[in-house]
Amino acid sequence: MSSLLSVAIEAAHAAGKLQRENFGSDLAVNEMLKHDIKLDLDVRSQELITDIILKHFPDHCIKGEEGDAGNSDSTTHWIVDPIDGTVNYFYGIPHFCVSIGVKERNELVAGVIYDPMMNETWAVEKGGVPTLNGKTIRTSSRAHISDAVMTVGFSKSREALEASFDRYKRIAVEVRKTRMMGSAALALAYIACGRLDAYIEEQISEWDVAAGRLILEAAGGVFTESPSKTHPGKMFVCATNGKLDLDSYL
Repeated sequence: MSSLLSVAIEAAHAAGKLQRENFGSDLAVNEMLKHDIKLDLDVRSQELITDIILKHFPDHCIKGEEGDAGNSDSTTHWIVDPIDGTVNYFYGIPHFCVSIGVKERNELVAGVIYDPMMNETWAVEKGGVPTLNGKTIRTSSRAHISDAVMTVGFSKSREALEASFDRYKRIAVEVRKTRMMGSAALALAYIACGRLDAYIEEQISEWDVAAGRLILEAAGGVFTESPSKTHPGKMFVCATNGKLDLDSYL
């Protein structure tokens, strides 16, 4: 295991432990938005992750949902979502995770997703074998959309929601089941280990999907992105197990 991956796992587990210990407690809310919540625990989790990374790599750069730190001129960037699924966390729904991806010269080289409630760790480094709790994983073999279970993320703006609903109506009648679960990173991790078969979201940020993308692709999946048509600076994503063809539904 590379030092980058081992540090990413150390940081993810430390943040996950903090989140597990505080799950179900009274939470300090930094900002209550119409479709989102910003918790003090998000900030504390990212600070913990940042401290661990910079202890090992003081010249590296951290780019996270809760802000940036470290050396902005570094060629190594850590892409951090300290709690992916904050609304779930706040409402006591135990489906959230820590997501940490590492880029060297703008290329993903390591990724970790940690679900602290299930104690599940997905991890991979570039050119390596993707694992879940140390065991090798692969995407499902399901190639027919009628057999697929798909998760869909519904974004927050009215324009994005309308586009998502139109796309959802085309796909939902064709797949076996659809799920709305509230964590982009876990959606990708679940496809990587065969629990789900596809995921689509109209607008998403890099920190939500950086680690999951590397894990998914290493497990045989396909991840495609394009600039979001509903939110400048974000991306539209479609991820599959590598066997399904969703082009006609996009």
